[in-house]
Formats: sequence, structure tokens, C-alpha cells
Amino acid sequence: MPRSKKGKRGSGKPGSLRLEVLQLQLSAKASPKGVKNGMKGESAASDDELASDILSHYSSASDSASVLEEGTGQYGASGTASVCLHPLKTVVTSQMLTVCPHRLNAGSEQVDEQNAQEETEDKLRQCIDNLMDKSAKGRLAALESLRQAFSSRVLYDFLTDRRLTVSDCLERSLKKGGGEEQAAAATVFTLLCIQLGGGDEAEEGLKMLRPILTALLIDTSVSIAARQSCARALGMCSYVSTAEEGEDLVKSLALLENVFVASYPNKEGTLPTLKPGLPGLYGAALQAWSLLVTLCPPSRLTVLLDFHLPKLQVCLQSSDVNYRIAVGETIALLVELGREVDEEFEVGDAESLCESLKSLATDGNKHRAKNDRRKQRSIFREVLHYIENEDFSEEKIRFGVESVYIDSWMRRRIYDAFKEILESGVRHHLQFNPLLRDIFGLGAPLILDASIKGNKISRFEKHLFNSAAFKARTKQRNKVRDKRADVM
Repeated sequence: MPRSKKGKRGSGKPGSLRLEVLQLQLSAKASPKGVKNGMKGESAASDDELASDILSHYSSASDSASVLEEGTGQYGASGTASVCLHPLKTVVTSQMLTVCPHRLNAGSEQVDEQNAQEETEDKLRQCIDNLMDKSAKGRLAALESLRQAFSSRVLYDFLTDRRLTVSDCLERSLKKGGGEEQAAAATVFTLLCIQLGGGDEAEEGLKMLRPILTALLIDTSVSIAARQSCARALGMCSYVSTAEEGEDLVKSLALLENVFVASYPNKEGTLPTLKPGLPGLYGAALQAWSLLVTLCPPSRLTVLLDFHLPKLQVCLQSSDVNYRIAVGETIALLVELGREVDEEFEVGDAESLCESLKSLATDGNKHRAKNDRRKQRSIFREVLHYIENEDFSEEKIRFGVESVYIDSWMRRRIYDAFKEILESGVRHHLQFNPLLRDIFGLGAPLILDASIKGNKISRFEKHLFNSAAFKARTKQRNKVRDKRADVM
């Protein structure tokens, strides 16, 4: 068979196998639905028009193939360009689908985040409205929702314009609500102060609610839970928003002190018999007081140490395990502050104190719960070790890609106070709340990037940075203490 006749078909036009495939596809596409048994309809294209279309598509396919050959080859490997009649369009579509997913995902994430933010704010607005509900159950549910929201995320921008509304609602709950509602309202107010960052807004809120919190704390007819929550609120809010002149600090210290001194021994050295629930109240007041003691000037610290240390040593014999632990931690904190003021500071009757601590660190009485014994032994081993050797067991708190080191009793008291009110949200606030980052010397919140994990600094470098930042903050606060010294 002659070579010139090879590859011929009915149209008489020469072409390759690819051209023949395209011709068949175009023929099938151009045939109307009504064609049967190979018969063409009236609208079928002529052979010349088909040949012209085939040549134009073949030309397009050749151009597209050259584009693919010059590119990266990732589209040619899939074979889509060799099958489709419009390969150039296919290439463009593939590029859009392959190159743009990150942009599309980023855009969708932003939209999702914005929608989630709007939904959260809508729910918060509804909760604030529900604080004025006639039903006590409805108000309690709203307070609980706000507590969870305030502890789990930073909402400064949302609350700045609504702080007065929220404060008015909390004031109403504290004045007219029952014990459970009062306790919840005091907790939410504490979280509000932390959210507002301790600025003028927090001070304004504290001045508004301080008289109510004070009245509830000293009122023996109020429930123990409400008084306990008010003690924590006064301690934390005063710590966060106390003005430099120190007047609010003096008032809060005196108020909290008047609560827990009721647990001190009488003139004969005998501890009073406490009613159920009172040790929890005294422990909360003592811990709130010890938090504020970290802000006192040296002259005031000396007076506090001389009066309280001997009394607290006797309170180590209390029958309530949680109160004993609060007393032991307060003793360690006061001794640490005393050693900062005077390097030659010594605890009065140190031998008797160490004996009491050693007894509690090895307590094995079976009439006490196993978990209570374990917790007590752990705490008092640390307290005894510090009193005898001036050595503190360092603790590392991780959050995100950062860490904060708890390397002193003062630092632990501050962290425990925030952890008690923020609960599981404390790490989120350490990461994003400027107030906590300032208190622990962490600087401005980090802007996280995907490459940051590969550039993490070493643990030792973090420790040095945190220590330097905390010392700088301590120096700054010491200046404030000096200003308060005249007032106190």
C-alpha cells in the first residue's frame, strides 16, 4: 500500500491519529439528538466546516501542549490537556485550583473567625440583657455564661463600652440577689476588672462596688460562699487597680485582716472552735490579704511580720487542712518578703516553727483523707525546705510557645490568685491579656507565625528573660511602694 494513502478516511483529509480522535469527538458533538442510524439532521455541519473546526482545535491543542511543555509539567502529567477539547482553559482552571487554595482557605478562615466573633458577641449581649431577668434562675445562668466567657478569652474591646452596664447589673445582683447569685456576681466582677486591664476603668468599677463588697464581707448573716467570693474580689480587684497613693490598698488590707484574725489564738494561746464553712472564709481572706502584702512598702512589711508571724505559727494546728495549707504558704511568703527587706532577717522561734512544719510534712494520721494528707505533705515539705535552706522549688508554666517560671513564693501567690479566678483560662490570658503579661514580665503579646516554631529560644534564655523582666517590674513597683510608705 502506498505511503501517501496511509491514514486516509472518508473526508479525504490527511491527519494523525490525534486528529482522527478529535474529528470523531467533534462529529459526535455536532450531531443533533435526533440523529439515528448514522443519518445527519438538517442542522448538521458540512464536511468542510468540520474540517475547519478540527484544524482550529488541533492548532489550539498544539499551542497548549507547547505551553505545558515549557511549564513545570505538573499539569501534563495528569493527562487532562490531551483529552479535553479546550486544553488552554483546562490549564488555567487547574492553575487556579492548585495555586489558590491557601488564599481561599485563608479567606474562608477569616470569614469563619469573623462569623464566630459576631456570634460570640451576640451571645454576650444576650447574657448581659439576661442579667436583668426577673427570674433568679435566669440571672444565675447569665452570670455563669459570663464567667465562662470572661475566663476563657480576652474581651477588652467588647467590654470597654459596656462596662458601666455590666457593673450596674452586678451591683443589682449583689444588693438584691440570694447568696448564690451574690457569690457569682462577685466572681464576674473580679473577671471584669481583669478584662479591663487594671486601668482607670477598673478603678472606676472598684470605687462603685467596693462599699457593697465590704458590707457583704463583714455581714455575718450573708452566706459563707458569698462572703468568700467577696474576699477574693476585694483582694484581686485591689491588686489589679490600686492607685499609687495606696489608700485603697490600706483599706483592703485592714478589711481582710479583720476577717481572718478571728481564727487567731486567744490570750491563752488556744485556737477558737470554728463553725463549718468559716475556715474556707478565713483561708480566702488570708490568701487575698497575702496577695496585697506583696505591694506593701518595707516599712509596712516590718510591722506586719512582727504581728502576724507568731500568730500564724499557732494556726498551723488548725483542724482544717485547706486552712493549714493557706497558713503555711503565707508564712513562707512573709519570710521571703522579710529576707528581701533585710538579708539578716530571722524568724522568731525558728526551731519551734520548723518542728511544726516537719510534723505536717510527715503527717500520716489515718483519720484524714488520703488526698488531703498527700497535698499537705507536699506543700509543707516545700515550706520547710525554704525556711531551712532558702531554696524554692521552681515551677514552669507553659502556654503556646512561651513559658513563665514560678521561682519564688511571691510569684507563686500571684499566679495562684489568677489561676483560682481564671481557672483553665489562665494560660490563654497569659498568652494574650496585656495585664497578666505585664505582671509576669512577658512583654507585649506575641504575633505567632508558622516559622516561629523553628526559631524557639532555649529554656535557659527564656528563664533569663523572664527573670530580668520580673526584676525590672519589681523595681518599678518598689518605686510605687516608696510613694505609699508615707500613707501607710
